[in-house]
Amino acid sequence: MSARSEVRTALIDIAPPALAAVPIGFLFGAIAVSKGLSPAEVALMSMTVFAGSAQFSALEQWAQPAPILTLAFGTLLINCRHILMGASLTPKTRQFTPAQRFLGFFFMADENWAMSERRASQTTLTPLYYFSMAIFFYLNWLVWSTAGSLVGQLLGDPVRYGADFAFTALFIGLIAGFWEGRSTAATVLTSAAVAAIVYAKFGAPWHVPAGALAGITAAYLAAKPRACRQDGKGALNVA
Repeated sequence: MSARSEVRTALIDIAPPALAAVPIGFLFGAIAVSKGLSPAEVALMSMTVFAGSAQFSALEQWAQPAPILTLAFGTLLINCRHILMGASLTPKTRQFTPAQRFLGFFFMADENWAMSERRASQTTLTPLYYFSMAIFFYLNWLVWSTAGSLVGQLLGDPVRYGADFAFTALFIGLIAGFWEGRSTAATVLTSAAVAAIVYAKFGAPWHVPAGALAGITAAYLAAKPRACRQDGKGALNVA
């Protein structure tokens, strides 16, 4: 595939998640300003953290003065899922140099991770494809979160427009792309149930690692090889 085709394919693939991230970024910027952050601080946070769920969680715990250790710990807990995401992508990035892989994983978000996994299942995941997609998504988040901080308050409460559901809708779309029947259903339902219970009992950010661990456990149990039995001819049959 030519370089131009590779870039074009990457941008086409990431366009739907990037479009879905527009109201999410806008909502984040508007809420952040209402918490006392300046537009410059919102932009700096999006540039350096670049993790929507962690940034929203930080806003839930935001106070004056900011509880730095609490915010850092919460961000660490939520972003621990990137360890698993990075581990799953590492064997698929053999064409990357160590520096490209290190930098590329900074730009990794749930959305471009999902697109990378899908790409790797079809063909080779190249640095050009990955960075074209990932940097576009990064800039998209930076632009719209900053825009939300600048003009979001002029529009009033963004929740009345349904912007708060955009996050949910985006992740439903990502899950649908990986759907494999009962095993996926068991993983998603278990993770969602545990996350909801933990959120109700303990609040953010504990629901994220709890839901992740529950989902991993459910996925493992659902994927365990089924028992095999021998038939009369000595052949192994799946039970």
